[in-house]
Amino acid sequence: MAADARVEFATGARLSVWSRVWRYLLVAVFAVISYLLMYGGFAAAVEDGKPDSLPFAILALFDPIVGLIAIGLLPLRRRAPATIAIITALLSAVSTTTAGGPAVLAAASNATHRRAVPIVANGVAYVAALWVFEQLVPVETMEPLPWWIMLLASGVGFLIPVAFGLYIGARRELIASLHERAIEAERERELQVAAAEAGERTRIAREMHDVLAHRISLVALHAGALTYRDDLAPDEVTRTAVLVQDNARRALTELRQVLGVLRRRESGVEPPQPTLDALPALLDDARQAGALIDDEISTGPGEPPALVSRTAFRVVQEALTNARRHAPGAAIRVRITGHPDGLLAIEVVNGRPSPTARIEATGSGSGLMGLAERVDLADGSLDYGPNEYGGFAVRAWLPWGEEEDPHE
Repeated sequence: MAADARVEFATGARLSVWSRVWRYLLVAVFAVISYLLMYGGFAAAVEDGKPDSLPFAILALFDPIVGLIAIGLLPLRRRAPATIAIITALLSAVSTTTAGGPAVLAAASNATHRRAVPIVANGVAYVAALWVFEQLVPVETMEPLPWWIMLLASGVGFLIPVAFGLYIGARRELIASLHERAIEAERERELQVAAAEAGERTRIAREMHDVLAHRISLVALHAGALTYRDDLAPDEVTRTAVLVQDNARRALTELRQVLGVLRRRESGVEPPQPTLDALPALLDDARQAGALIDDEISTGPGEPPALVSRTAFRVVQEALTNARRHAPGAAIRVRITGHPDGLLAIEVVNGRPSPTARIEATGSGSGLMGLAERVDLADGSLDYGPNEYGGFAVRAWLPWGEEEDPHE
């Protein structure tokens, strides 16, 4: 049985109501024709006054009853095709109605499964049953046929429905294979869509973290200063409040930019993402928040590929965010070196946190995990962890080649 209902209906393995009705109507028509052809001769023999016609008359009355029994067995042929085919073939020994109708349909159904042994067994039973029926016909009523004509006629009568059954079986297998391929392709497309959606969700989370974590940490830092510092002069309070407002506004602006990236426009063109060109502004923002940053950027001639430059910017941004969150007041060293056809090396190291600083709760680590994914997509390597001086170091190495950016 086919695994999918659509395949079963397409191949005929599962029949509709009308498909069942017309098959049984056809069986009934052939059964009636077989009965009339056989027992019409009996009626002519009775009119000619041939003797010993009583056994044949009894057979004529008994024949349609057996035919009805055989028709009643046909609904079981899909569960046990070989068994029903052989039983209806054997019933043909006493019923020409069965031989011309139900036995033919059962033989065709059995052949659709394309198994040699059941087909041969059905054929032997069918031919033997017709030979027995020929022996039951009184000689005085109907002229017996020569054995070779009887064998040839019964063999041809069996092979015709078998040939149809074999053709239908082959066609069902072909259609089933085509439908299974189509369903499998549909399932693969669904898996691809699910994978794309999961990747998009990961991308959303990564972009949201990279963009918002930096700005929100600045807002939290300045707001915390307003909360815990009661010795600030009014102008310092005003300046800090302005910084909080400015960073909150920038966070909203960058959030809109991220959403613009995630919502692809009809043209398929995405707004540009920050690269190393935006690094000075990032460092200035961190310094305005009170961070002590020593930076050294030494790159060779030319600009790194867009993907490498974007990834390097995100490495520095995430490292500064973590340093500000977990080591407030610590000095930060930023080093970026590299040259074309080589490597772009990024190193961000922060020292011990200030003893009087208020440290935020430990983060979830999703930022560094997302950063590792970014670096991996750029075919680079990332290393991070505590150093021997009690601080924390983030180092990344990105290939500075001539490859095109796959996201452009």
